[in-house]
Amino acid sequence: MFEEVKAAYQRIKGVANHTPVMTSTTLNKMVNAECFFKCENFQKIGAFKIRGAFNALSQLTPEQKKKGVITHSSGNHAQALALAAKILGIKAVIVMPENASAVKVAATKGYGAEVVFCGPKPEDREEAVTPLIKQYGYKLIHPYNDLKVIYGAGTAAYELIKEVGKLDYIFSPVGGGGLLSGTSIATKGLSPSTNVIGVEPKNADDAYRSFKEGRIFPSVNPNTIADGLRTSLGSITFKIIREKVDEIVTVSEELIIDAMQFLWERMKMVVEPSGAVSLAGVLSKAIDVNGKKIGIIVSGGNIDLPEFFTHLREKIA
Repeated sequence: MFEEVKAAYQRIKGVANHTPVMTSTTLNKMVNAECFFKCENFQKIGAFKIRGAFNALSQLTPEQKKKGVITHSSGNHAQALALAAKILGIKAVIVMPENASAVKVAATKGYGAEVVFCGPKPEDREEAVTPLIKQYGYKLIHPYNDLKVIYGAGTAAYELIKEVGKLDYIFSPVGGGGLLSGTSIATKGLSPSTNVIGVEPKNADDAYRSFKEGRIFPSVNPNTIADGLRTSLGSITFKIIREKVDEIVTVSEELIIDAMQFLWERMKMVVEPSGAVSLAGVLSKAIDVNGKKIGIIVSGGNIDLPEFFTHLREKIA
Protein backbone atom coordinates (compact mmCIF):
# COMPACT_ATOMS: atom_id res chain seq x y z
CA MET A 1 0.00 0.00 0.00
CA PHE A 2 2.78 2.45 0.83
CA GLU A 3 4.28 1.94 -2.63
CA GLU A 4 0.93 2.98 -4.07
CA VAL A 5 1.04 6.24 -2.10
CA LYS A 6 4.53 6.91 -3.48
CA ALA A 7 3.28 6.18 -7.01
CA ALA A 8 0.30 8.51 -6.45
CA TYR A 9 2.68 11.25 -5.33
CA GLN A 10 4.57 10.99 -8.64
CA ARG A 11 1.28 10.89 -10.55
CA ILE A 12 -0.15 14.09 -9.07
CA LYS A 13 3.11 16.07 -9.15
CA GLY A 14 2.62 19.28 -11.08
CA VAL A 15 -1.17 19.04 -10.74
CA ALA A 16 -1.83 19.17 -7.00
CA ASN A 17 -0.11 21.93 -5.05
CA HIS A 18 2.77 20.98 -2.77
CA THR A 19 1.09 22.79 0.12
CA PRO A 20 3.05 24.70 2.78
CA VAL A 21 3.88 23.49 6.26
CA MET A 22 3.31 26.15 8.90
CA THR A 23 4.08 26.48 12.60
CA SER A 24 2.83 28.58 15.50
CA THR A 25 5.02 29.57 18.43
CA THR A 26 1.86 30.42 20.36
CA LEU A 27 0.40 26.96 19.88
CA ASN A 28 3.69 25.27 20.71
CA LYS A 29 3.70 27.10 24.04
CA MET A 30 0.03 26.32 24.70
CA VAL A 31 0.45 22.55 24.32
CA ASN A 32 4.19 22.31 25.07
CA ALA A 33 4.86 20.49 21.82
CA GLU A 34 6.42 21.11 18.42
CA CYS A 35 3.52 21.33 15.98
CA PHE A 36 3.59 21.30 12.18
CA PHE A 37 0.48 22.11 10.14
CA LYS A 38 0.08 20.59 6.68
CA CYS A 39 -2.04 23.31 5.10
CA GLU A 40 -4.37 21.68 2.60
CA ASN A 41 -6.59 24.76 2.83
CA PHE A 42 -4.06 26.15 0.31
CA GLN A 43 -4.59 23.19 -2.00
CA LYS A 44 -6.36 23.51 -5.38
CA ILE A 45 -10.14 23.71 -4.77
CA GLY A 46 -9.27 24.58 -1.16
CA ALA A 47 -8.98 21.03 0.16
CA PHE A 48 -6.92 17.84 -0.04
CA LYS A 49 -9.49 16.09 -2.25
CA ILE A 50 -7.81 16.94 -5.58
CA ARG A 51 -5.03 14.51 -4.63
CA GLY A 52 -7.29 11.46 -4.62
CA ALA A 53 -9.54 12.60 -7.44
CA PHE A 54 -6.71 13.17 -9.89
CA ASN A 55 -4.92 9.97 -8.87
CA ALA A 56 -8.10 7.97 -9.57
CA LEU A 57 -9.04 9.66 -12.86
CA SER A 58 -5.53 9.46 -14.28
CA GLN A 59 -5.71 5.65 -14.09
CA LEU A 60 -9.01 5.19 -15.91
CA THR A 61 -9.11 3.11 -19.09
CA PRO A 62 -9.71 4.91 -22.40
CA GLU A 63 -13.24 3.47 -22.47
CA GLN A 64 -14.00 4.73 -18.95
CA LYS A 65 -12.65 8.18 -19.82
CA LYS A 66 -14.87 8.26 -22.90
CA LYS A 67 -18.05 7.44 -20.93
CA GLY A 68 -17.31 9.84 -18.08
CA VAL A 69 -17.36 9.67 -14.30
CA ILE A 70 -19.86 10.24 -11.52
CA THR A 71 -19.69 10.76 -7.78
CA HIS A 72 -21.78 11.96 -4.85
CA SER A 73 -20.42 14.62 -2.53
CA SER A 74 -21.50 17.52 -0.34
CA GLY A 75 -18.74 19.68 -1.68
CA ASN A 76 -14.98 19.22 -1.57
CA HIS A 77 -14.77 15.90 -3.45
CA ALA A 78 -17.34 17.30 -5.87
CA GLN A 79 -15.10 20.24 -6.69
CA ALA A 80 -11.98 18.08 -6.83
CA LEU A 81 -13.48 15.56 -9.23
CA ALA A 82 -14.88 18.35 -11.38
CA LEU A 83 -11.46 20.01 -11.64
CA ALA A 84 -9.56 16.76 -12.21
CA ALA A 85 -12.04 15.81 -14.94
CA LYS A 86 -11.66 19.23 -16.58
CA ILE A 87 -7.86 18.88 -16.59
CA LEU A 88 -8.08 15.42 -18.16
CA GLY A 89 -10.93 16.21 -20.56
CA ILE A 90 -13.42 13.82 -18.96
CA LYS A 91 -17.15 14.42 -18.44
CA ALA A 92 -18.08 14.59 -14.75
CA VAL A 93 -21.53 14.28 -13.18
CA ILE A 94 -21.81 15.19 -9.50
CA VAL A 95 -24.74 14.24 -7.27
CA MET A 96 -24.98 16.80 -4.45
CA PRO A 97 -27.47 17.03 -1.57
CA GLU A 98 -29.97 19.86 -1.86
CA ASN A 99 -28.59 21.41 1.34
CA ALA A 100 -24.97 21.53 0.09
CA SER A 101 -22.99 24.73 0.55
CA ALA A 102 -23.90 27.27 -2.14
CA VAL A 103 -20.22 28.17 -2.50
CA LYS A 104 -19.27 24.54 -3.16
CA VAL A 105 -22.13 24.00 -5.62
CA ALA A 106 -21.14 27.12 -7.57
CA ALA A 107 -17.48 26.08 -7.64
CA THR A 108 -18.36 22.57 -8.84
CA LYS A 109 -20.43 23.97 -11.69
CA GLY A 110 -17.68 26.49 -12.40
CA TYR A 111 -15.24 23.67 -13.10
CA GLY A 112 -17.61 22.40 -15.79
CA ALA A 113 -19.30 19.49 -14.03
CA GLU A 114 -22.97 18.64 -14.39
CA VAL A 115 -24.64 18.84 -10.96
CA VAL A 116 -27.64 16.66 -10.06
CA PHE A 117 -29.35 17.38 -6.74
CA CYS A 118 -30.69 14.76 -4.33
CA GLY A 119 -32.26 14.65 -0.87
CA PRO A 120 -30.28 15.50 2.28
CA LYS A 121 -29.99 11.98 3.70
CA PRO A 122 -26.86 9.85 3.00
CA GLU A 123 -28.92 7.13 1.33
CA ASP A 124 -30.42 9.69 -1.08
CA ARG A 125 -27.03 10.05 -2.74
CA GLU A 126 -26.67 6.36 -3.58
CA GLU A 127 -30.25 6.23 -4.83
CA ALA A 128 -29.56 9.12 -7.22
CA VAL A 129 -26.23 7.77 -8.50
CA THR A 130 -27.28 4.18 -9.28
CA PRO A 131 -29.78 4.84 -12.12
CA LEU A 132 -27.42 7.30 -13.80
CA ILE A 133 -24.64 4.70 -13.85
CA LYS A 134 -27.03 2.13 -15.32
CA GLN A 135 -28.27 4.53 -17.98
CA TYR A 136 -24.99 6.13 -19.10
CA GLY A 137 -22.23 3.75 -17.97
CA TYR A 138 -20.42 6.34 -15.88
CA LYS A 139 -17.53 5.17 -13.71
CA LEU A 140 -18.20 5.82 -10.01
CA ILE A 141 -15.34 7.57 -8.22
CA HIS A 142 -16.35 7.19 -4.60
CA PRO A 143 -15.44 10.14 -2.34
CA TYR A 144 -13.45 7.96 0.06
CA ASN A 145 -14.15 4.21 -0.23
CA ASP A 146 -11.82 3.79 -3.20
CA LEU A 147 -8.19 2.70 -2.92
CA LYS A 148 -6.94 5.05 -5.62
CA VAL A 149 -8.63 7.98 -3.87
CA ILE A 150 -7.18 6.84 -0.54
CA TYR A 151 -3.63 6.56 -1.91
CA GLY A 152 -3.91 10.05 -3.36
CA ALA A 153 -5.15 11.44 -0.04
CA GLY A 154 -2.14 9.88 1.66
CA THR A 155 0.25 12.07 -0.31
CA ALA A 156 -0.47 15.00 2.04
CA ALA A 157 1.01 13.16 5.03
CA TYR A 158 3.75 11.79 2.76
CA GLU A 159 4.81 15.34 1.86
CA LEU A 160 4.60 16.49 5.48
CA ILE A 161 6.85 13.77 6.89
CA LYS A 162 9.29 14.05 3.98
CA GLU A 163 9.62 17.75 4.80
CA VAL A 164 9.76 17.80 8.62
CA GLY A 165 11.01 14.30 9.44
CA LYS A 166 9.60 11.66 11.77
CA LEU A 167 6.76 12.62 14.08
CA ASP A 168 5.58 11.31 17.44
CA TYR A 169 1.92 11.92 16.55
CA ILE A 170 -0.05 12.91 13.47
CA PHE A 171 -3.66 14.15 13.79
CA SER A 172 -6.12 13.86 10.92
CA PRO A 173 -9.87 14.49 10.60
CA VAL A 174 -12.10 11.47 10.01
CA GLY A 175 -15.49 11.37 8.30
CA GLY A 176 -15.73 8.69 5.63
CA GLY A 177 -12.13 7.78 6.43
CA GLY A 178 -10.36 8.39 3.11
CA LEU A 179 -7.95 11.00 4.45
CA LEU A 180 -7.30 9.14 7.71
CA SER A 181 -6.73 5.87 5.82
CA GLY A 182 -4.31 7.48 3.40
CA THR A 183 -2.59 9.34 6.23
CA SER A 184 -2.09 6.10 8.17
CA ILE A 185 -0.65 4.26 5.15
CA ALA A 186 1.80 7.06 4.34
CA THR A 187 2.76 7.64 7.96
CA LYS A 188 3.35 4.02 8.90
CA GLY A 189 5.33 3.57 5.66
CA LEU A 190 7.68 6.47 6.40
CA SER A 191 7.67 6.44 10.20
CA PRO A 192 6.29 3.21 11.72
CA SER A 193 6.63 4.48 15.29
CA THR A 194 4.43 7.53 14.70
CA ASN A 195 1.03 7.35 16.39
CA VAL A 196 -1.80 8.11 13.96
CA ILE A 197 -4.76 9.83 15.62
CA GLY A 198 -8.14 10.35 13.98
CA VAL A 199 -10.30 13.23 15.21
CA GLU A 200 -14.08 13.35 14.89
CA PRO A 201 -16.89 15.58 16.20
CA LYS A 202 -18.68 14.15 19.25
CA ASN A 203 -21.94 14.92 17.47
CA ALA A 204 -20.89 12.63 14.60
CA ASP A 205 -18.97 9.91 16.44
CA ASP A 206 -19.77 6.94 14.23
CA ALA A 207 -16.10 6.36 13.30
CA TYR A 208 -15.11 6.50 16.97
CA ARG A 209 -17.75 3.91 17.88
CA SER A 210 -16.89 1.76 14.88
CA PHE A 211 -13.20 1.81 15.82
CA LYS A 212 -13.95 0.86 19.43
CA GLU A 213 -16.55 -1.83 18.72
CA GLY A 214 -14.96 -3.43 15.65
CA ARG A 215 -17.99 -3.01 13.38
CA ILE A 216 -19.26 -0.14 11.24
CA PHE A 217 -21.84 2.12 12.84
CA PRO A 218 -23.71 4.25 10.29
CA SER A 219 -23.81 8.02 10.61
CA VAL A 220 -27.44 8.94 11.32
CA ASN A 221 -28.43 12.60 10.98
CA PRO A 222 -25.31 13.99 12.69
CA ASN A 223 -25.71 17.54 13.99
CA THR A 224 -22.26 19.04 13.51
CA ILE A 225 -20.87 22.17 11.92
CA ALA A 226 -18.15 19.99 10.39
CA ASP A 227 -20.24 19.17 7.33
CA GLY A 228 -17.43 17.29 5.60
CA LEU A 229 -17.34 14.73 8.44
CA ARG A 230 -20.99 13.67 8.48
CA THR A 231 -20.48 10.54 6.38
CA SER A 232 -20.06 6.94 7.56
CA LEU A 233 -16.90 4.88 7.22
CA GLY A 234 -16.67 2.69 4.14
CA SER A 235 -15.76 -1.00 4.07
CA ILE A 236 -12.29 -0.25 2.70
CA THR A 237 -11.51 2.70 4.95
CA PHE A 238 -12.74 0.87 8.05
CA LYS A 239 -10.41 -2.05 7.40
CA ILE A 240 -7.37 0.20 6.91
CA ILE A 241 -8.20 2.32 9.96
CA ARG A 242 -8.57 -0.76 12.15
CA GLU A 243 -5.16 -2.00 11.01
CA LYS A 244 -3.11 1.21 10.96
CA VAL A 245 -4.71 3.92 13.14
CA ASP A 246 -3.70 4.05 16.79
CA GLU A 247 -6.61 6.02 18.25
CA ILE A 248 -9.69 8.06 17.38
CA VAL A 249 -10.76 10.89 19.68
CA THR A 250 -13.86 13.08 19.63
CA VAL A 251 -14.19 16.84 20.11
CA SER A 252 -17.05 19.19 20.98
CA GLU A 253 -18.57 21.70 18.58
CA GLU A 254 -17.30 24.50 20.84
CA LEU A 255 -13.75 23.20 20.63
CA ILE A 256 -13.98 22.99 16.83
CA ILE A 257 -14.96 26.66 16.77
CA ASP A 258 -12.12 27.49 19.18
CA ALA A 259 -9.69 25.77 16.80
CA MET A 260 -11.08 27.68 13.81
CA GLN A 261 -10.80 30.94 15.70
CA PHE A 262 -7.20 30.21 16.68
CA LEU A 263 -6.24 29.44 13.07
CA TRP A 264 -8.02 32.53 11.76
CA GLU A 265 -6.78 34.97 14.42
CA ARG A 266 -3.29 33.73 15.25
CA MET A 267 -2.20 32.11 11.96
CA LYS A 268 -4.32 34.14 9.51
CA MET A 269 -5.65 30.96 7.89
CA VAL A 270 -9.23 30.52 6.72
CA VAL A 271 -10.07 26.94 7.70
CA GLU A 272 -13.45 25.22 7.53
CA PRO A 273 -14.81 23.33 10.58
CA SER A 274 -13.84 19.93 9.16
CA GLY A 275 -10.31 21.19 8.56
CA ALA A 276 -9.96 22.57 12.09
CA VAL A 277 -11.05 19.33 13.77
CA SER A 278 -7.50 17.95 13.82
CA LEU A 279 -6.26 20.98 15.79
CA ALA A 280 -9.28 20.62 18.09
CA GLY A 281 -8.05 17.09 18.79
CA VAL A 282 -4.69 18.46 19.93
CA LEU A 283 -6.34 21.19 22.04
CA SER A 284 -8.69 18.66 23.66
CA LYS A 285 -5.72 17.09 25.49
CA ALA A 286 -7.30 13.68 24.96
CA ILE A 287 -3.80 12.67 23.82
CA ASP A 288 -0.77 13.62 25.90
CA VAL A 289 1.45 15.52 23.46
CA ASN A 290 3.70 17.12 26.08
CA GLY A 291 7.22 17.43 24.70
CA LYS A 292 6.30 15.67 21.44
CA LYS A 293 6.65 16.45 17.74
CA ILE A 294 3.20 16.70 16.19
CA GLY A 295 1.81 16.74 12.65
CA ILE A 296 -1.63 18.30 12.09
CA ILE A 297 -3.47 17.81 8.79
CA VAL A 298 -5.58 20.88 7.99
CA SER A 299 -7.84 19.26 5.43
CA GLY A 300 -9.55 22.28 3.86
CA GLY A 301 -10.64 25.89 3.93
CA ASN A 302 -13.92 26.08 2.02
CA ILE A 303 -16.48 27.97 4.05
CA ASP A 304 -19.48 30.19 3.26
CA LEU A 305 -18.62 33.79 4.08
CA PRO A 306 -21.46 35.83 2.48
CA GLU A 307 -22.97 36.79 5.86
CA PHE A 308 -19.60 38.06 7.09
CA PHE A 309 -19.05 40.25 4.05
CA THR A 310 -22.70 41.38 4.02
CA HIS A 311 -22.22 42.54 7.61
CA LEU A 312 -19.13 44.52 6.60
CA ARG A 313 -20.96 46.13 3.68
CA GLU A 314 -23.83 47.12 5.96
CA LYS A 315 -21.33 49.02 8.11
CA ILE A 316 -20.27 51.21 5.19
CA ALA A 317 -23.72 51.66 3.66
